[in-house]
Amino acid sequence: MNLQAQWLPRSVQSLREYTPDKLVQDLIAGITVGLVALPLAMAFAIASGVPPQAGIYTAVVAGFLISALGGSRTQIGGPTGAFVVIVAGIVAKFGTSGLALVGMMAGVLLVIMGLTGLGTAVKFIPRPVIIGFTNGIALLIASTQIKDFLGLKTPPVPSEFLERMTMLAKHIQTIRWQTFLLGALSLAIILLWPRVTRRFPGTIVALLLATLATSLFHLQVETIGSKFGGIPQGFPHFELPQFHAAHVLPLLPSVFTVALLAAVESLLSAVVADGMSGDRHNSNVELTAQGIANIVSPLFGGIPATGAIARTATNIRSGARTPVAGMVHALTLLMVLLVAAPLAKFVPLATLASVLFVVAYSMGEWREIGGILRLSKTDIVVWFSTFALTVFTDLTVAVGVGMALAALLYIQRVAATTSVEAVTADYVRDGMPHVLQDKEIPDNVTILRIHGPFLFGTTDKLADIARDLTIFAPVVIVRLRNMTAIDATGVHALEQFAERLRMADKTLVFCGARDQPRKLLLRTEFLKSIGPENFLPHVQAALVRAREINEGFGSVGREMAVELEAGPL
Repeated sequence: MNLQAQWLPRSVQSLREYTPDKLVQDLIAGITVGLVALPLAMAFAIASGVPPQAGIYTAVVAGFLISALGGSRTQIGGPTGAFVVIVAGIVAKFGTSGLALVGMMAGVLLVIMGLTGLGTAVKFIPRPVIIGFTNGIALLIASTQIKDFLGLKTPPVPSEFLERMTMLAKHIQTIRWQTFLLGALSLAIILLWPRVTRRFPGTIVALLLATLATSLFHLQVETIGSKFGGIPQGFPHFELPQFHAAHVLPLLPSVFTVALLAAVESLLSAVVADGMSGDRHNSNVELTAQGIANIVSPLFGGIPATGAIARTATNIRSGARTPVAGMVHALTLLMVLLVAAPLAKFVPLATLASVLFVVAYSMGEWREIGGILRLSKTDIVVWFSTFALTVFTDLTVAVGVGMALAALLYIQRVAATTSVEAVTADYVRDGMPHVLQDKEIPDNVTILRIHGPFLFGTTDKLADIARDLTIFAPVVIVRLRNMTAIDATGVHALEQFAERLRMADKTLVFCGARDQPRKLLLRTEFLKSIGPENFLPHVQAALVRAREINEGFGSVGREMAVELEAGPL
C-alpha cells in the first residue's frame, strides 16, 4: 500500500466499489443508529452538565466527521459515557468556555498521535486499569441519575461521589412517585423490548411512549422543557468560544485525560467493529479523524466525542457496509433538529435517566470483575486502586496511579522470569517432550509459539497473526513453553482468541505452560472454556490430542507452523 492510500479515509476507499445495494443497507443502518443515538446524546449531555442540544450537536458534527475522515468502515462517533464525569467537572469549575478549550486541545493531541503513529501507545494500558476506570465511570454515571430517576427535590448536587450519595440519602423522602413510576416503566421497556423484537431499539420505544404519556396526560414530572426550555430548532450555530489564557495550565491534566480516553475508547470500539464485520481499521487515520472532530465540535456548541461501542455494534447489526452509514446517522439527527426539535420539550428526564442506567450497566463490564478477582493479588490491587481513585478522586489521578502500578508490576514480572540454573541430565530428559524437531506435524494442525512475556503491550501480536482465521487448520496448538510470564491483559487476549476459534469451529489446544502462566491461567475460568483435556504439559501430548480430535471429526487441514514472538517491551 503506498503512502497516499495508507492515509486515505475509509469513506474514500469505500467509494471505489460502492453500489446501490450498499447504499440501501447504509441508509437503513444509518437511520436506525441515528434514532438509537438521539436519547443517548441528550442523556450524556444532561449528565455532563450542559444542555441536551449540546449532545445532539456533537453527534451531528463530530459523528459526521469521524465517519467521513476515519479509518474504520463502520465506526460511529459521538458523545459517550466515558466523558460524562470529567466533562461535568470541567463545566463546574471552568464553564463551557473551559470545556471548549479542553476539547480543542485534546483534539490537537489526538491529531498529533495519529500523524506520528503514537496511537499504538494505547495498547500499553493494561486490562485491570481499563476495567478499573470503566467500572468507576459507570458507577459515577449511575449515581448522577438517581435524582432525576426518583424526582428528588434537593439543593445543587455535589460533584464528589460520597457527598452526592449522602445528600441523596438525606432527601430520599422527597421522592415523587409519579416520576419514579415513569422512570421504572421506561427502564422495564428498555430491558424487555429486545424480547419482542431487536429490529427497533427499546430506547426509542421508551422515549416515544414516555414523551407521549407526559404530553397527553400532563404528568407532573420534570422534562427537558421544564429544566432547559426545550431544544432550539435549526442548524447548530458556528461560534468561536471565549477562551481564557489563565485556564490553559490548570486544564492540561484534563486535556491529557480526554485525549487518552478518546484514543482508548475509539480504538477499542474500532477493534470490536473489526471483529464483528471482518474489517481491519487504520488506527492512525482513525485517531486523526477523532482529533479533527474534537477540534471542530466545540465550534458548534458540542462536547468531546469518541467512538461509541454500543452504537457501532448497532450500526453493524443493522447492515452497515461503509462509513456512509455513519454519515447518514449524523444527518438523521440533523433532521430531528430541523423538524422535531419542539417535541423534545416533553421528554421526561426520568426516561433519560433510565437510558443512562442501562448504559452504565452495559459499559461497566461488571462480569469482568470476577475474572480480575481470580488473578494475582497485584492485578487485583491495580484494578481496585484505579476503580477507587476514579470514584473518590478523579480520572486523571486514577489513570496515572493505575499506570504507575502496572508499570511496576510489569518490571517485577519480567524480573521474576530471569533464572540461572545448571544444565543436568534430568533437565535434558524433561525437555525432550517439548522439542518439535523429531515430531511430525499432522495436516490438520497449526502450531503457534508465544515466545517471551505475554503482557500488556505485546498482546496485539496475537491479534495480528490471528486476524484471518481461515489460514489456520482445524486444530490450533499454542505452545507456551517459551512464554515466560502473562498478566490479565494476556489472559484476556487468549480468551478472545479461544472464542474466535470456537465460533470458527476450530479446536484450541495449549501445551507446555511454565509455572507463572500455568498458575494464573488455572485461577481463571479460562480452563473451563477450552476444556481441561486441551491444556497439556508438552507438545508431544498436544499432538496426541490433535490426532484424537482428528479421528473424532475427520478434519483435514494443512501443515502450518507459525512462531509468535511476544518478546519483552
